[in-house]
Parts: sequence; structure tokens; C-alpha cells
Amino acid sequence: MSAFLWNLLLAIIWVALTEQFTPGNLMVGFGLGYLILAFAQLVMGKEKGKSNYVSKVRQVFGFALYFLWELVLANLRVAYDVVTPTHHMRPGVIAIPLDARTDAEITVLANFITLTPGTLSLDVSEDRKVLYIHAMYIHDREALRREIKSGLERRVLEVMR
Repeated sequence: MSAFLWNLLLAIIWVALTEQFTPGNLMVGFGLGYLILAFAQLVMGKEKGKSNYVSKVRQVFGFALYFLWELVLANLRVAYDVVTPTHHMRPGVIAIPLDARTDAEITVLANFITLTPGTLSLDVSEDRKVLYIHAMYIHDREALRREIKSGLERRVLEVMR
């Protein structure tokens, strides 16, 4: 049985034992189940071929926190530009070379770029090695490329691989 299903089973057992069938209590049970699985993996050691569920969950939460922070910063930048009399925009299209190879990785990356205010994914090259995006604030093209590659793309690939 996969580690996620074990975690879900532990959460359901928690809900049944506490007799409080609420979404919040299910989340508490899910968190406790995760801690139990992490402890069990620590005690038993990670065997070859076994699930890396514990580290993957940490990566997903790390990615979620990173993306929420980037989302807040981008919203503040756009809001500041809207409410001030002078505009700080320097829009343009930029090509981002991709380390993402599969359609799923490219799609997830493009969608997260589009979800961030001030950026929009436009197209992917025929060979799927370059993603073209439109950005509202391009003050340094190379800095923006590095920011996307070392920030968002790296974290998306960590989660998906």
C-alpha cells in the first residue's frame, strides 16, 4: 500500500477514534498520520525502492510556501504600480530555457507562471526547450530568467520528479 494511502487510513482511524467527523479533525489526523509515517521511516530506515513520501510532502509544503510568498510579492508590486501616479512597468517577452522535459512539468510550470500577477506564459517552442513568457516588470532579462529557473522551475521539478 502506498504511503499516501497509509496516511489517509491513519487519518480516518483518528477521526473514528475521536468521533468528530469534521474536515479540521481529518486534517489533524492527516498531520498526525504523517508524523507517524515520518517517525516509522526514521526508525526503520529507508529501504531501497521504498517510498520517499515523507520528503516529497516536505517539498510540496515548501513549494506551496514559496509560491504563496511570490504571489504576495507580485500582488504588492502590481498594486503599488496601480495606485501610484507613475508607472514602473517595463513589459516585454522573454525566452526561458527549460530544464522541464515532460508535458506535465512544462504545463505545471507555465500555469504557475501565469498564476503569478505580472507574468503570463505565452508559448512553448516546437522542441519544448524554451518557454516564452510576457512579464510586466523586466528591468534585467538575465535576472528574471535566473529568478524563474532557480526559483519556480527548480521547485516545480523537485516536486514532480
